[in-house]
Amino acid sequence: MTTSSPEAARLSAPESGAPHIRTEIPGPRSRELHAQRTAAISDGFGVTLPVFIEKAHGAVLEDVDGNRFIDFASGIAVTSVGASHPKVVERVAAQAAKFTHTCFMVTEYESFVRVGEWLNAHVPGDWEKRTALFSTGAEAVENAVKIARRFTGRGRVLVFDEAYHGRSLLTMSMTAKEHPYKAGFGPFPTSDVVRVTNGNALRSGLDTAGALAEVERVLAEEGPETFAAMVIEPIQGEGGFNVPQQGFLSGLADLARRHGIVFVMDEIQAGLGRTGTLFASEHEGVAGDITLTAKALGGGLPISAVTGRADIMNAVHAGGIGGTYAGNPIACEAALAVFEVLEDPATLENVARIEQVVFERLKPLVDELPQVLDVRGRGAMLAIEFADPDLTPRPDLTTAISKACHQAGVLTLTTGTHGNVIRLLPPLIAEPELVAAGVDILVAKIKETLA
Repeated sequence: MTTSSPEAARLSAPESGAPHIRTEIPGPRSRELHAQRTAAISDGFGVTLPVFIEKAHGAVLEDVDGNRFIDFASGIAVTSVGASHPKVVERVAAQAAKFTHTCFMVTEYESFVRVGEWLNAHVPGDWEKRTALFSTGAEAVENAVKIARRFTGRGRVLVFDEAYHGRSLLTMSMTAKEHPYKAGFGPFPTSDVVRVTNGNALRSGLDTAGALAEVERVLAEEGPETFAAMVIEPIQGEGGFNVPQQGFLSGLADLARRHGIVFVMDEIQAGLGRTGTLFASEHEGVAGDITLTAKALGGGLPISAVTGRADIMNAVHAGGIGGTYAGNPIACEAALAVFEVLEDPATLENVARIEQVVFERLKPLVDELPQVLDVRGRGAMLAIEFADPDLTPRPDLTTAISKACHQAGVLTLTTGTHGNVIRLLPPLIAEPELVAAGVDILVAKIKETLA
């Protein structure tokens, strides 16, 4: 696919020239603005790369100093259809000219309904569905738990090792990683949240049958009749892009339904085309009773959704769920534009090409370099993990390699429970040639760092 359009002309010089570094990184204007940020904004906001972006299109970011970066972050999987996609820009501008907000719980508007209809039709599950819209991923998770509790009359939630579900009080409890997400923010409602193995093939020592047996053992000890929801990511994001062992998700779904537990599929990072299918759970042939979407849903605008079986979703009394900004009309129009892009067969075809060009460059490193433990993922949700041969995590390597990529004009992110994973989240529409150029730089920086 191509990202050429009038919007692309806003980038200085040919976009095909990315990356293009004109100054030191960060440049003088970015350093000036960062000093102003420090004086105005809470230190609690971290930053991966302290450059200020002036314009962006597709898979290219340009900062205020004229430096261009290949974007392997997509705003943490948010701009999955690319920055400033023309369809998103057009719909957002048109809606903003009509009205910016009314609150759907006060007066209604059609786009909210159309987003719900599309999700009901496309989210996995051969049953009648209903959708509720919110603003953030954490809101979607919290509301899924609320809905499951209302439906089952139970209170507890089963979650998994290396999970990430958000930054609110309940979702921090559900999240596994202590730093930076949970450190100093307790106490948490831990009695309502029980954590079990994720069957990580590299570190748990369990195969699929063993992992499922361990989950069943914990359920039996804790009392399965006390659990309202079982919540899992089909590919774990912040945990390190962990792909489940074959049969693990389907086994969990069977366990949940055997015990009357609502099976919640958190597709907030992995869904909406990211893994080469509309939903990552499709790779396993599994459907959640409830499926959560956010991030890519709004093409850069804040919107999230809870989509599930009609009987579960309709168990909540009127007024029991909602939010002032939930399903904002501008964000709904952006989501409808995202759906148009996802419905184009070329989009998911391009994701398959991205996976191919990344794997053919990164997978050989597992045999070539002892500190490269694993290369994994699906579609345009890919990762490389660094550790010593005894499996001791090497976050120092990921930090050094990622910083070297930034200096060379490739924006990468680190992740993982131990901070020892570099994740790649290019836009789904990124040209494979551009992705290949960025990965070639990544490979060069890995080899330089490990030399």
